[in-house]
Amino acid sequence: MTTPKTNNYRWIIVVLLFTATTINYLDRQIIGLLKPILEVEFSWTETQFANIVIAFTAAYAVGLLALGWFIDKVGTKIGYAVTIVWWSVAGMLHALARSAFGFGLARVGLGLGEAGNYPAAVKTVAEWFPQKERALATGLFNAGTSIGVVAALLIVPWILNHYGWQEVFWITGALGFVWLIFWLIFYEVPARQKRLSAAEYEYIASGQEVEAEKKLPIKWFKLFTLPQTWALITGKGLIDPIYWFFLFWLPSYFSSTFKLDLKKPSLELMLIYLATTVGSIGGGYLSSWLIKRGWPTLKARKTVLIIFAGLELSIILAQFATDVWVAVGLISLAVAVHQAWATNVFTMASDLFPKQAVSSAVGIAGMAGAVGGIFFPMLVGRLLDTYKAAGNLSGGYNILFTICGFTYLTAWVIIHLLTRKPKLVDISQLT
Repeated sequence: MTTPKTNNYRWIIVVLLFTATTINYLDRQIIGLLKPILEVEFSWTETQFANIVIAFTAAYAVGLLALGWFIDKVGTKIGYAVTIVWWSVAGMLHALARSAFGFGLARVGLGLGEAGNYPAAVKTVAEWFPQKERALATGLFNAGTSIGVVAALLIVPWILNHYGWQEVFWITGALGFVWLIFWLIFYEVPARQKRLSAAEYEYIASGQEVEAEKKLPIKWFKLFTLPQTWALITGKGLIDPIYWFFLFWLPSYFSSTFKLDLKKPSLELMLIYLATTVGSIGGGYLSSWLIKRGWPTLKARKTVLIIFAGLELSIILAQFATDVWVAVGLISLAVAVHQAWATNVFTMASDLFPKQAVSSAVGIAGMAGAVGGIFFPMLVGRLLDTYKAAGNLSGGYNILFTICGFTYLTAWVIIHLLTRKPKLVDISQLT
């Protein structure tokens, strides 16, 4: 019996990447949604919660560095399978925690495992898509970040109403094992994928950079000598902490400022996180559209990045919002713009580096984002505790929104200076 062929198999791969990213962010978001419940049960302060977030981000940083190298070494099929099993088990172990320290340990395990998602996904896109489609493909799978959060907003209240917070972790952690079955059945690199038609294989291969057939061992440390690597480090290191702030503190912000009941599905938070889907796909589509119209690849990426950096200034206005829906509108725009930015920064990795080094480059950049995510929550926790003690918690959030607004423009200037001479890194520079 012959295997059916298809001319659109690459989009099935995107569905797999999207689903994995959805599960990744579902598992990641649960702690933020349970924060109002857990801080009462375990008497957490804002600083203690910040330390739990820091434990996750520190482990995430280490994981990105290690798993980026590991996935380049063993390949996407095995690498992705290992990472999702790891983070799924760690997610389930949260149910056994009984203190802030215990949750911190569980977050370390989760951070180490979840770090493999983006290096594996971006490398998969580089293997499966021509350059002109990579940003769109990245935007589509990156939309899983918002769908995962929205799924958490629906699933967590339902489980809480029927069971307890422990069951939230047991049930959601098990989803990764379901995905693993489909990954092992449907995934293989294009050259070995029997379901892929000859025409689609030729289309994929003809739109990719030419690389030497013989794979040469990469000297990983040489990546740090390249300005292209530092451009990615900037794009992630300065910006990722902002999204993690939105991810982990927004439920608490709306609960304290606008008295939302997080034991019920929150339409306000759902709309905010759904907006990131628009940004992720729209941001990828825009730069891909410019490239198809003849723009040089990196010029198209940087043009959309400066547009998004300007739009992000709107988050500063959130401090003046007294109506919940005005706040929802402003923050929705901010998170949508962030995801549009993130999509293009991720895609730049496959624009600037040969496929053999993509996961390593993404891992290094992601590590920079995680390191920033260690220090920013320290500021967030102390700032909010200080303003809470003064009876002005909203004042602390206002300062944080202002910082968020100006950071994107700063990052763009640095990226631009580091990539004034755009070119693909030659494999010989890394061997």
